[in-house]
Amino acid sequence: MEQRFTFDSIASLYNTSRPPYPDALFTDITTFAGLEAKDQVLEIGCGTGQATKGFARQDLSVLALDPGAELIAVARERLAGFLQVQFQQTTFEAWPNDRQSFKLIAAAQSFHWVSPELRFVKTAALLAPGGTLAVFGNVPMPPAPPLAGIFADIYARHAPQLAGPPAEAWYLPEGPLAELLRLSDHFDTQVHHRYRWSRLHTAQSYTDLLRTLSSYRLLAEDRREALLSELASAIAAQDGGFELHYETHLYLAKRSAAT
Repeated sequence: MEQRFTFDSIASLYNTSRPPYPDALFTDITTFAGLEAKDQVLEIGCGTGQATKGFARQDLSVLALDPGAELIAVARERLAGFLQVQFQQTTFEAWPNDRQSFKLIAAAQSFHWVSPELRFVKTAALLAPGGTLAVFGNVPMPPAPPLAGIFADIYARHAPQLAGPPAEAWYLPEGPLAELLRLSDHFDTQVHHRYRWSRLHTAQSYTDLLRTLSSYRLLAEDRREALLSELASAIAAQDGGFELHYETHLYLAKRSAAT
């Protein structure tokens, strides 16, 4: 099974454990893209609708794609009050465009899963002239001492391959995405926004979050449970919780006139 298909079996946990996106991000996207009420948005990999709801609250018409049937079921329930939102179970790569072009295509924490051969080619082809591509992701920062050292020891013993930068580092300015977008012939007028925020975690909420990450899902069950158990004990020893700092990185780009 591909890593991107591991989320569907934990759709409910994914919905309650994954962090949201800052409200200011959606305002910045709408302003940059020059969107008005009812404008058409295509969302790639909507999951359980965390970002979808942000766009729906802007009164935009959203077509949200995701390959997970359970994820879409949760998203439909979550956005039942937004009649301008539609869902379709498919990958972006397999989706046949039978609609008009879009003023905005958005990918929240999903663009790294899209086939490199189609990431920019297909998004550019589906955008209206002057249309906008918005790609964003939440990146957790390393925990503060003393948890940083304690976590490092736990990972070294149970899952050393997970001890480095998180997969979400793909969205950092020094990560691959920024350079790939800069080198693309299909987009220009690129803008980057950074949003800093934090979230209080208990041992339960943090290990629940880790259970939704594909790299942890692919660990052997006994190794994963041993790892999460020790992490939970370490957090519980820190007055029962800790503050995890995040950066959300947003990349905005206009479809090139030459496309």
